[in-house]
Amino acid sequence: MLNFIWLGLIGLAVLLGSVRGNIGDVGQAAIDSAGVAVGIAAGLVAVMTLWLGLMRLADRSGLVNLLGIAIKPILVWLFPDVPRDHPALGAITMNMAANILGLNNAATPLGLRAMAELESLNKRPGVATNAMCMLLAINTSSITLIPVTVIALMAKFHSKDPTVIIGTSLAATAVAHAAAICACKLLEKSPWYRLRPIEADTPVSTVQSKDETNSAAEKGREVEVEATRLNESLPWVPHAGRILAVVGGIFIAFLLATAFPELIHQTPSPTAASHFWLRRLIDAISLLAIPWLIVFFPLYAALRRIPVYDEFVEGGKEGFHISLRILPNIVAILVAVGMFRAAGGMEIVTLWLRPVTDLFHFPPELVPLALIRPFSGGASLGVLSDLMTHYPIDSLLVLTAGTLYGCSETTFYVIAVYFGSVGIRKTRHAIPAGLVADVVGPIASVLICRAVFA
Repeated sequence: MLNFIWLGLIGLAVLLGSVRGNIGDVGQAAIDSAGVAVGIAAGLVAVMTLWLGLMRLADRSGLVNLLGIAIKPILVWLFPDVPRDHPALGAITMNMAANILGLNNAATPLGLRAMAELESLNKRPGVATNAMCMLLAINTSSITLIPVTVIALMAKFHSKDPTVIIGTSLAATAVAHAAAICACKLLEKSPWYRLRPIEADTPVSTVQSKDETNSAAEKGREVEVEATRLNESLPWVPHAGRILAVVGGIFIAFLLATAFPELIHQTPSPTAASHFWLRRLIDAISLLAIPWLIVFFPLYAALRRIPVYDEFVEGGKEGFHISLRILPNIVAILVAVGMFRAAGGMEIVTLWLRPVTDLFHFPPELVPLALIRPFSGGASLGVLSDLMTHYPIDSLLVLTAGTLYGCSETTFYVIAVYFGSVGIRKTRHAIPAGLVADVVGPIASVLICRAVFA
């Protein structure tokens, strides 16, 4: 699909430029956009290095495992068909924890491992189970704690406050996440996607026996065992619990004082005073999140006797390689979009879509980003970069675009990789549930950003 979109943009740009007599501008836009793309990728290196270094500290110190333990009771409700002692549940737990913390390099292998474990429980080879569809819904609408890539881009374009979208992204992803889960739960019971009794649609020879199912469970909770082993191998420094409690108390105090300065007998600014309490709390979280996380991750790792500097440097090395990998994607899409914009195509598309977008109060400039995001992360990053190039970086439109990018995922890529790894051909309601998140996420981004920033 993305191949046709990319070729179509370039072809239409050349055609429109020839018809409108500005083909020279189209060619120059291609060269200029390629240069802009290289500068964007170079600017991402520093922030990606910082974040990946911090994420390695979180991973090596056991923070990911701790988060996984905290969310496991929720997963028992989300995956009622998976036995509590089955290794699939442990892999799903770690996969969700890694997604929340932005550990994409760790989240994908854990997700593939969880899918393989779920396949061991599958009594219908080639057909996605309810648990598999739920795993896909969770991964295509994962809650984002810190939208690192968007923050890096906003910093690159000299935003006054690159972290301002943290609160809105967290809220929008929570809405999209809830929508995907609800859609998955409802669709699995619908007459279109409900699984028929096993005798009605599967030969007996393909049904797993009880002994086979038990043998899958008897493989042990490998992921949880590894997590426990890691936790036991990292001794705490003396009084570590008290230190963490003090740091947590200080953070809460600063958060309340920043959001509600009246508590410490200070007068808030006229702008802040006019905002309702939730907006003020979101602003405070956005302001404090990055510096406090930069303090907390190394501190927690140090309390587990991790050599924080060495591990940070080791994790940061990946930042350069990631920026290098996404460079061709950014160049490709920025060139295509730049040519299309120079030919006047964006103005035509915006004019055509305005009646529909006005009906839903959705900015037409965000339609390309919302449409491309489910297909390609690199391409959508290029569209986001193009918006930041042509609109004020701290405008409502760009802030909404950044929130939209951070609250959505490459749905079709994730479904193809996860289901392809276990040979699933009949995906049932996985795609509809993921698309629900792709629709709800952008709408939630617009409404939340308009309420917070407008």
